[in-house]
Amino acid sequence: MIKLPPFISSNPRLAFYAFLAVAASGFGQTFFISVMGGELRQAFGLSHTAYGSLYSGATLVSAFLLFRFGALADTWTLPKVTSLAVAILAGGCLAIGLAFSSLLLFLGFILIRFGGQGFISHVGITTAARYFSSQRGRAVAMAELGFPLSEAILPAGAVFMITHMGWRWSWLAGGLFLVAVVWPLLLFLAKKTPAFNLDRNAPVNKNKKTDVTRRQVLRDPGFYLVLPATLAIPFTVTAVFFHQVAIAHAQGWSVQLLGRAFSGYALGHLLTLFVAGTVVDRISAGRTLPLALLPLAASLVLLALVQADWAAYVYLVLIGMASGLSATAGGAVWAERYGLMHLGSIRAMTQAIMVLSTAIAPVLLGSLLDFGMGVTALSISMAAAVLVVSFLSCIPVLTQA
Repeated sequence: MIKLPPFISSNPRLAFYAFLAVAASGFGQTFFISVMGGELRQAFGLSHTAYGSLYSGATLVSAFLLFRFGALADTWTLPKVTSLAVAILAGGCLAIGLAFSSLLLFLGFILIRFGGQGFISHVGITTAARYFSSQRGRAVAMAELGFPLSEAILPAGAVFMITHMGWRWSWLAGGLFLVAVVWPLLLFLAKKTPAFNLDRNAPVNKNKKTDVTRRQVLRDPGFYLVLPATLAIPFTVTAVFFHQVAIAHAQGWSVQLLGRAFSGYALGHLLTLFVAGTVVDRISAGRTLPLALLPLAASLVLLALVQADWAAYVYLVLIGMASGLSATAGGAVWAERYGLMHLGSIRAMTQAIMVLSTAIAPVLLGSLLDFGMGVTALSISMAAAVLVVSFLSCIPVLTQA
């Protein structure tokens, strides 16, 4: 008989709820949307620039909406906030599938980016961090496994659907799947879970001083030392991956080699998630976060110094490892530092900032490449910045700020 980890045995419904909610966010993630980019641009007569601007604009709007409404994870019952998140995401899928103009496409992008990348993944990670205090790292790591699951299934599924049914039916089928399958499952798993501040079965935080509000967080100097460390990997990875073809050409790597090497990223990400939770639970999220950035710095140094084909694999494996560690530590660090009562509000703010940073990253790196900065100089500069950010995030831990 298989013995479940203690954190799952203690509350299996919410453990699997967090995992499924994060996996469902894939319908609003770039890895799913990108496989339909060509069809969408052709259908609406959009240039690469116009399509990219539409998508970036929708992402920025979704960041504002998450900042505004993310605190509902603190005050609404879990079934109610789940219903809102799934309805927004499913509505976005249906809006894109039925769109007859670029304006409706833009509206659909807003809904799927807010409902998927933003809201439902936010609720899933918040639930994992909030209800599993004794093994928070493991619970967050399990929830984070929803990302590689959806990365493995949704893009391939979308390509199959496009081939056999066209892009419109692919989006409509996604919306119907969310409503008919995902929504009932999530409601079953979230059944009778009240608003956190009214939940008598919720974990008790013995240190009431750490149950601080978002406004108090903004007055904490330590917040500004830790925040850049949580942004470093999404910012850097988005920038590098968005311009990956240009980087590959500069390194002398073929696109085919790059495609094969990305399996290393997925492998590094997935395997690291299986150990990241244990690391966080043993040494704390605050101590794990600076360590999580070291593989990223190493990958950037390797990118700067080595152009051999094998370097493409190692560089992406290291980024995958950093992503797995950082996602788990970053998912737990705010609960560890600021308590559970206002966690939804605090995470909504940090997630919104993260989304903004990922919208800026490709533009900034693209401008530097256009300015004539080479891959070596860019990579060394980014590695140095990552190491500085890692050091800064150590200060609150060392000083208990």
